[in-house]
Amino acid sequence: MDSNEKIIREAYRLAEGDVLDGDAFLALFTEDGSFNDMSTSQSFRGEQIPQAIAGLARSFPDVHRELLAVHAFGDVVAVELRIQGTHLGGFPTPAGEIPPTGNRIDVPAADFWYLRDGKIEKFVCYNLLSVWLDQIGVHPDFKSAVEAGGAAVTSA
Repeated sequence: MDSNEKIIREAYRLAEGDVLDGDAFLALFTEDGSFNDMSTSQSFRGEQIPQAIAGLARSFPDVHRELLAVHAFGDVVAVELRIQGTHLGGFPTPAGEIPPTGNRIDVPAADFWYLRDGKIEKFVCYNLLSVWLDQIGVHPDFKSAVEAGGAAVTSA
C-alpha cells in the first residue's frame, strides 16, 4: 500500500465517531493545510479542521465512512465513500439547528486529498447534501419555490 494511501486511511480512522481524535487528525496536515467542504462552500484551516470533524460527530456520534474505492496517484488520493451515521445531535444550518431525528444517513461522497512531503495540504470533500438532508427528514419546498418563481416572472 502506498504511503500516501496509508496517511489518508489513518485520517479516516481518526475522524470516526468511535475514535474522534481531532489533534491527531490535524497533525496529518501541513501548517497551511485546508479542509474544503464543497457541499456547504466552507473551508477550514488550522484549529478549525478538528472542529469541523467534531461538529459532524456532535450531529452523528456514530459517524462512519465506508471506503468503497481508494486510488493513490502520487501525491493525490481519490476516495469514493459513503458517510454513514445516526442523527442524534442538532444539525447546524444557516437558519438554525435541525433537532435530532434519530434517522440513519448513508450519503454518497467523493474525497480528494492532496499531499506534500507526507502531509495533507488540501482535503476536498464532495457529498450529496440533498441526499443527506432528505435522509434526516428535510425535504425541499418545491411548491414555494415554484410559486416564488411565478411571482417573480409576473412582477417583472
